[in-house]
Amino acid sequence: MTRRHHAVSLQQASEESPTLARLTALTRESSDRLRAIETLIPTGLRPAIQAGPIDGDSWCLLVRSNSAAAKLRQLLPALQAHLRSRGWEVNAIRLKVQT
Repeated sequence: MTRRHHAVSLQQASEESPTLARLTALTRESSDRLRAIETLIPTGLRPAIQAGPIDGDSWCLLVRSNSAAAKLRQLLPALQAHLRSRGWEVNAIRLKVQT
């Protein structure tokens, strides 16, 4: 019996696996959310923030420092309101400082 292996693209693999398809969709949505709020974040703070995981109605932002997280905490109510106005049901935004 001869077994032939063929390469598949990451996109094809994620489309064929329900678990990977869900992770891909969540990753895309998280990035879309970050793009949607980017204009509300001060320009100097933007490089310190990355989109993180979505867990139900909670979303996580990955932040590079405690000082950036402190400033971002002040903006959370406005960010949540903006996301809700764009159709995302976000009841909480968590911040995780990357060390």
